[in-house]
Amino acid sequence: MKILITGGAGFIGYHLSKRLLEEGHEVTGLDNINDYYDVNLKYHRLEDIGINRHGIETGRIVSSSKYDKLRFIKLSLEDSEVLDLFKAEKFDVVVNLAAQAGVRYSLINPKAYIDSNIVGFLNILEGCRHSGVGHLVYASSSSVYGLNEKMPFSIHDNVDHPISLYAASKKSNELMAHTYSHLFNIPTTGLRFFTVYGPWGRPDMALFLFTKAILAGEPIHIFNNGKMRRDFTYVDDIVSGVMNVIKKKATVNKNWKGEDPDPGTSCAPYRIYNIGNSNPESLMDFIAELEKQLGKEAIKNFEPMQPGDVEATWANVDDLVNDFNYKPGTSVEKGVKAFVDWYRFYHKV
Repeated sequence: MKILITGGAGFIGYHLSKRLLEEGHEVTGLDNINDYYDVNLKYHRLEDIGINRHGIETGRIVSSSKYDKLRFIKLSLEDSEVLDLFKAEKFDVVVNLAAQAGVRYSLINPKAYIDSNIVGFLNILEGCRHSGVGHLVYASSSSVYGLNEKMPFSIHDNVDHPISLYAASKKSNELMAHTYSHLFNIPTTGLRFFTVYGPWGRPDMALFLFTKAILAGEPIHIFNNGKMRRDFTYVDDIVSGVMNVIKKKATVNKNWKGEDPDPGTSCAPYRIYNIGNSNPESLMDFIAELEKQLGKEAIKNFEPMQPGDVEATWANVDDLVNDFNYKPGTSVEKGVKAFVDWYRFYHKV
């Protein structure tokens, strides 16, 4: 298949690109390489798959020296040139992983979330509409569950009470996708990611921040006084799930009824899935495993809950298991070790 991956220089985009290329698919990566976190990490991901940073110019497609079916273009989703790319390339599948991420940052710079996650996503939908894309797969987030405290989180439950603009923007993506599925019969599949971690991960995520601080002998900041649980999901398990979803278009739910609407499906070709480990871990146990792998105890600063945060996440992945035979199988011990090994290699520590 001919596949566009937006956020191609990002954490999940990098890993997904490699897997798709190994299967022989034609991949175009798109990313604006913004400075929300260290751009060198983004360039190093690209260089690992054969994209020379010195050849990258905004709006210009460059080819990989490592994979003959990989190309990359630097663009922002909110730029009108994105629509030109869709018309010129005629992609079979689009995987939208590009977004302004981060719950806490959305309290500081809300406009970035509207530009990238709303305006940018509209361009993705319009591109799919006008170029005959066969399937749009896009990243949503466990953050959409907001004030919902029913565990585990289910796609069939209401998610109308987000507590951060980031979460609201992701919920908006789901609503926008449904509209286009209904109006233009575009198959769309939204994936609510749950706390993804692993090698080449984002520096603003807890595992990266904790590792950096512990090795430097600096304190780590533990919110809600450590009373947090997260459905930590290793990146390889996420990518395996996304790979299966790409290959099977969203379909209508023939039993869907307007008088009792199911939020996770529709009478349009629209589907929502949770994609997580479905095995929430105590944050303190996660930190203990990290200390074990680093061979060093953390200096712990316990702090109150931060605005926009939730105490626990837990993914009900039954629908993804039933429809795609999804099998997350990476233990926290194995996943944290893989991250620490990569971190020591990458940072030479």
